[in-house]
Amino acid sequence: MNRTHPVERTGASGGDPIVVARGLRKVFPGPVKDDPVIAVDDVSFELYPNECLAIVGESGSGKTTVARMLVGLETVTEGELSVRGESRAKGVKHLADRRRWAREVQYVFQDPYSSLNGRQRVGEIVATSVALHAGRGATRTEARGRAREILDSVGLGERFVDKFPHQLSGGQRQRVAIARALAADPAVIVLDEAVAALDVSIQAQILNLLADIRAEREVSYLFISHDLAVVNQISDRMIVMEQGRVVDRGRTAELLADPVHPYTRSLRAAVPRPGWKPVRRERLAVQATA
Repeated sequence: MNRTHPVERTGASGGDPIVVARGLRKVFPGPVKDDPVIAVDDVSFELYPNECLAIVGESGSGKTTVARMLVGLETVTEGELSVRGESRAKGVKHLADRRRWAREVQYVFQDPYSSLNGRQRVGEIVATSVALHAGRGATRTEARGRAREILDSVGLGERFVDKFPHQLSGGQRQRVAIARALAADPAVIVLDEAVAALDVSIQAQILNLLADIRAEREVSYLFISHDLAVVNQISDRMIVMEQGRVVDRGRTAELLADPVHPYTRSLRAAVPRPGWKPVRRERLAVQATA
């Protein structure tokens, strides 16, 4: 049985897609000469306004490489990748273009501590981002005021402004990282395993915060994760990657309720639940073809 789920547009605001990927391919040099590593192979998708699209897969599936190509941290070997109709496939050469691209797409990493400047106070971290993306139109005082507003919107009030990252919990640091991304007023935020390092209760708080931000700002998310329980809570659609290729796609609720591809079934079977027992992927593949 090889049925696939339909791809449906679910952006709440409608309109044309913000991000379009067609036939993306990324090849890295291998450990042996003339034996390259194909990290991403023929990946295509669209991300629409006010939508959350999840890219799901195990470690090494290529999902993070796709995200890094979108923000310009990796170059595209083959294929097309565009944001608001402008190609990003060939990378960026000028600082002004890099900043303009960053105002459109922001990245929130799994480990916020390593991505935050430990020598800057929280208020300065966000104010620096505000000033950078506002250009010469914002004074230092205005940038600080705007930073306080953004921090307050992510649940970090006045008492956090003068703290350093090491004085915060993991969930609080992730809120700072989200605030810094919001300072650019982006159309898209890439969240790369953004709640994976947090315990379940804090995960729920961050996911609720992301839902509130999306409702208020109509921002789109590209949500990279291996956790189907988290993906089910936050995303509208999902694509499933295995060994660099897309093997399944569709509306999240429908795909998880009725997974057809053996790999998607194995991912769902790995989600702990009452009475859960691990199931080997080989058994699932036999069941799917029986």
